Amino acid sequence: MVEIRSERELLVVFVDLLRFSAQSQKVTDAELADTMDAHYRRLASAVEGVGGRLVKFVGDGALAVFEPSQVDAAVEMLLRLKDDVDEFFSERGWECRATVKAHFGSVIAGEFGAGATARFDVLGKHVNTAATLTGPGVTLSTEAFRKLGPEARRRFKKHTAPITYIRQEDPHRLRWDR
Repeated sequence: MVEIRSERELLVVFVDLLRFSAQSQKVTDAELADTMDAHYRRLASAVEGVGGRLVKFVGDGALAVFEPSQVDAAVEMLLRLKDDVDEFFSERGWECRATVKAHFGSVIAGEFGAGATARFDVLGKHVNTAATLTGPGVTLSTEAFRKLGPEARRRFKKHTAPITYIRQEDPHRLRWDR
């Protein structure tokens, strides 16, 4: 099925792993592949479980999108997912930890590519904004934070500059020596 490209407002989410490159050098390729496959399955299940769409995996990263009506449920899921991913890797003795970045804005969504290699993707300035957010743990842009209901907003505190919102439990800065 070919999906027509359209401009849509979506919550754009990137999930990445800190210290993945270093960890990948410590294990066999087979262990790396098995562990990442299990990680990918967990991510896909969590995203799809709240009605989101997993766009793609790229190495240790994942890109997912959610409709405006799903923002609160998506962010609550992302908070649980961060802890779940950290526990998943910790149980395996891996030093990897998740970072989650979310931004809300207009994107071009649809099929990109030629023939059999065409696939759904999202492109645009707001995708790049989501990708370049910085912060520990779970970070929301101001635009994403503003889409949250009052209950979900209580889970975050302002973090500057630029202004983003991070989970109450997360430290103000990343600590690379953990």
